[in-house]
Formats: sequence, C-alpha cells, structure tokens
Amino acid sequence: MPARPRWLPAFQAMAWRQLVRFLSARSRVANSLVFPLIWLLFFGLGWSAAFNVLGPAARGIFGGLSYLEFLAPGIVVMTVFTAGFGSGLGIIWDREFGYMKELLVSPAPRGALLLGRLVGDTVAALAQGAVMALLVSAVAGWPGVWGLLGGLAAAAAAALASASLGSLIALSMRSPEGFHMVVNLVMMPMLFISGAFYPVDPLPAWLRMLAYLNPLYYAVDLARGLMYGVHSTPLPLDVAGLAAVTAVAVAAAVARFSRTYIA
Repeated sequence: MPARPRWLPAFQAMAWRQLVRFLSARSRVANSLVFPLIWLLFFGLGWSAAFNVLGPAARGIFGGLSYLEFLAPGIVVMTVFTAGFGSGLGIIWDREFGYMKELLVSPAPRGALLLGRLVGDTVAALAQGAVMALLVSAVAGWPGVWGLLGGLAAAAAAALASASLGSLIALSMRSPEGFHMVVNLVMMPMLFISGAFYPVDPLPAWLRMLAYLNPLYYAVDLARGLMYGVHSTPLPLDVAGLAAVTAVAVAAAVARFSRTYIA
C-alpha cells in the first residue's frame, strides 16, 4: 500500500518557493514600497501641514495624535496588505506556465500546497512591512520596540488575509489584466474605509458597517493601538475581528483551491 503524502513537506516546499520567488523579484519589492512611500510623503506630509494650521484642535480629531502618527500604522498595514495580493498574481502566472497543473496532479495535499503559498507570501510581505515600519517611525515618531513588533503582528494577519483574498480572486480569473482590474475594485474601497487615512467614527452608519466587515479596519486599528496607544474599538475586539475575518478568507481560499480543476 503506497504511503500517504505528508502534509508538512508539501507546506514547507511551497512556502520556501514563494520566499525564493520574492527574493528574485526585485521590481516587485520596489513597487510594493514605492506606493506606500508616496502616500506617506505627499499625502501624509501635505495633510499634516494643513492640520497644523488648526493647532491643538487637530490632535483632537485624531485622538490626541499628530496626523503623521495617526497615518503611520495605516501605511505599514497598507504595505503588507497590497503586497499580499501579489499571491493571486503568482497563481495566474503559475497557471499560464503550466506549474499549477503539475501541482494539481501531484499527490501532495492541496490544503498544504495553498497554505504554504499563503504563508510564504505573508512572510515576504511582512519583510516589506518591517522596512516600511522603520521608515515611518523615523518620520512620525518611534513607537518603541514592542509597539513596532505589535504593529507588525497586526500587519502580518492583514497580509495573510489579503493573500487569501488575492488567491481566491485569481482562482476564478484567466488573465493578469482581469485580475488587476478586480483587485483594484476590491482593494481601493477596503483601503479607504480601513481607518488608515481618517477616523471611521464620523462616517455614515452604512459605511461604518462596511468598515466593520473589513479585515483591514481591525488590522489598522490594532496596529495604531499597539504602536501609539490610540484605537477606536477595544483591542480584544480588534484581535477577534481580525482573526475571524482572516480565518474566513483563508478557509474560503483553501476550499476553492481544493475544487480547482485545469483541463
């Protein structure tokens, strides 16, 4: 009787493959860092100067923080969140070049294959987030070592959620162009109702409800609370909300991958 394929070696092989691909794709790394830096330097510094005109009243808008301190955790989470979606693009290219078909016909457990891919891409995104966290801390203010590590932990969960969502979308797409279009339609609203750029509390009720369904909202609020001590919802609720939405995204991606068939 043939031995059943082991789960852990398949998981490790896929995770390592994604890390190697990340290290060899320098343009992907640069692109994922440039976009958040543009937001920090042009959007963040510009609005910070505008809010400074209001004096102390401006800090009341952002829970006692300066605008740069308010924005910094959102920039870190945005970095890993956008990088995580690259996992879906990798699936499309693997399908184009036939690698996905080889994976699907292999005896390796499909759950291990996809989870390994997701974890590898999450670690790669987190490395980019760590670089961005150091840069924003230099601009906005040092949150302390534990604050920085806590913010990165929240960002890691957001990266896993976005990698899962990106993979879920990619498994239903056939072209990179279509994937980019759908991802932009999904990602941009999630970014704008995440609380990264402005507080969620003053928004209309229906937008706040959408924010509470957004994994990015919990990641940003948790990161801001851990880094600078200001948050809109209780931190245990942030942890529970982020964990729940991320778990649903991962489970949906694994279930979809398990049903994937390529002729």
